[in-house]
Amino acid sequence: MKLEVSHISKSIKKRPILVDISLSLESGNVYGIVGRNGSGKTMLLRALSGLMGVDAGEIYCNGKKLHTDIDVLPNLGIILENADLYPEYTCFKNLQLLGKINKKVDDTMIAQVIEKLGLDPKDKRTYRKYSLGMKQRAKIAQAIMESPEVLILDEPTNALDEQGVQDVRQIILAEKNRGTLVILTSHSQEDIRYLSDTVYYMSNGHLSRTEGMEHD
Repeated sequence: MKLEVSHISKSIKKRPILVDISLSLESGNVYGIVGRNGSGKTMLLRALSGLMGVDAGEIYCNGKKLHTDIDVLPNLGIILENADLYPEYTCFKNLQLLGKINKKVDDTMIAQVIEKLGLDPKDKRTYRKYSLGMKQRAKIAQAIMESPEVLILDEPTNALDEQGVQDVRQIILAEKNRGTLVILTSHSQEDIRYLSDTVYYMSNGHLSRTEGMEHD
């Protein structure tokens, strides 16, 4: 999988959100994006996934143009800020419903990925009654359950306890080793240093390569 981003820009209500961004991303790498709140990180993730159009520039996935040849990235797993699962359903039911869209996973695989995130697939509590940390684990479970080729993670360790952070880091590295293209944002410098092969800094819609933070 290769993503080529060429001079994309986006404004909302005449306010520049993304400004002339170009980058090249390849499978088997973790790309970290850092920056203050409101710098444009989440908007960039939305644009890269295809969930948001851009005003100028192009995004290509394996040579296919986003919003022309394809609508969204194929084989995508994603969690975005403020995006939640259905509050009235259990974690298992949520993943069941999402799994029916692409028909890539069965109930056994869903149960396995829920357990992988330290949750109980037989838990009858609805998502609404989960703690913030449990909700985060459930969202990560849905992002990885179909073995995606591209994994986009907005603050993946948010609200997790120390063990949860360690678990999720290992899952992200396992996805990378499987050959997944991983793009993540995090306010945790430790997450970024530990996980990222390449780090980008975002400020006022501008993206620049950060030297000296590459993960060995």
